[in-house]
Amino acid sequence: MTVTALINIDVDDLDRAVAFYTAAFGLRVGRRFGAGAVELEGATSPMYLLTKAAGTAAGSATGERRRYARHWTPVHLDFVVASLESALAAALAAGATLEDEPATHAWGRIAHLADPFGHGLCLIEFLGRGYDEIATR
Repeated sequence: MTVTALINIDVDDLDRAVAFYTAAFGLRVGRRFGAGAVELEGATSPMYLLTKAAGTAAGSATGERRRYARHWTPVHLDFVVASLESALAAALAAGATLEDEPATHAWGRIAHLADPFGHGLCLIEFLGRGYDEIATR
């Protein structure tokens, strides 16, 4: 079986989201899907920004409503970068919020942030062999 992963990010302001993700990570606009969705190119997986109004139902099986203030979810984006300092500066200049000062681990350096829509994301600069530094098999 072959699986392709797509990244979909709900936002309440498509133009602001395009401006953030292109400035912060050097992504570029690929296709547009009407007024409500944009494909971003330049990452290892396609990323789609989808306009979803705040307060709308997140799904039929939950009572959750979309909110674009900082919210926690166990799913987040990690951006692997060559230089944590320069990537962090670009993300902050584009409107990200730094949530923890960068930390160094055996596998690399990491900074925890939130995008302007409340979604968590991390910047990772691998050191040495990256995650292989701590892999057990």
